[in-house]
Amino acid sequence: MPFLSIAIDGPAGAGKSTLARRLAQEIDFLYVDTGAIYRTVGLFVEKNRKNCVDSNEVIPLLDKIQMRIAYAEDGLQHMYLQGEDVTEEIRHNRVSQYASQVSAIPEVRSFLIDMQRTLAKEHNVVMDGRDIGTIVLPKADLKIFLTASAEKRAKRRYQELLQKGSNLPFEQILEELIRRDEADMNRSVAPLRQAEDAVLLDTSDLDLEESFLALYAIVKEKFDL
Repeated sequence: MPFLSIAIDGPAGAGKSTLARRLAQEIDFLYVDTGAIYRTVGLFVEKNRKNCVDSNEVIPLLDKIQMRIAYAEDGLQHMYLQGEDVTEEIRHNRVSQYASQVSAIPEVRSFLIDMQRTLAKEHNVVMDGRDIGTIVLPKADLKIFLTASAEKRAKRRYQELLQKGSNLPFEQILEELIRRDEADMNRSVAPLRQAEDAVLLDTSDLDLEESFLALYAIVKEKFDL
């Protein structure tokens, strides 16, 4: 019996990781956070003091990167870089920009796409990112485009950072998020866009629990759970 795949795409700060992880736990699928994979590559480029937008500097590093995905008992995806657990470090705000920049390099995407597809061939997966339904898993059994207004996404990110002790101004977070949106939507390789057969889920007016229930309802209807 072939494995099932759910592709969840959407802009930064839409809550993809939180909702996709919970969904995967609820239906006993493997959760794959592809954004964390790109963040790990971006972090490696930063640690090597290379320019993330210069493919001539980034591409030679791909053969040197030692990256591994591991899963905790609760299903949490951990990213290891050169043997070190960088799961927390890749969530720093600066790494978001590096991830966006390296993801625009075709060779980086080719380097990582096989890893993502292999996971989908070997497991039932909930996979989230920017181009899962359009590029990585174009034949996914269910595609969902999860979004919210830029202001709502920035507010959620602001509250999340406050809880972690950060005091970044809301205006800065909003500005960086809008810049990230523009970069993701306008890049020449695998730009962020809604797949033609994806279900649109806008959570601008929903809280976290309402967002999950809306997401789960889509999955329940599709797979007759």
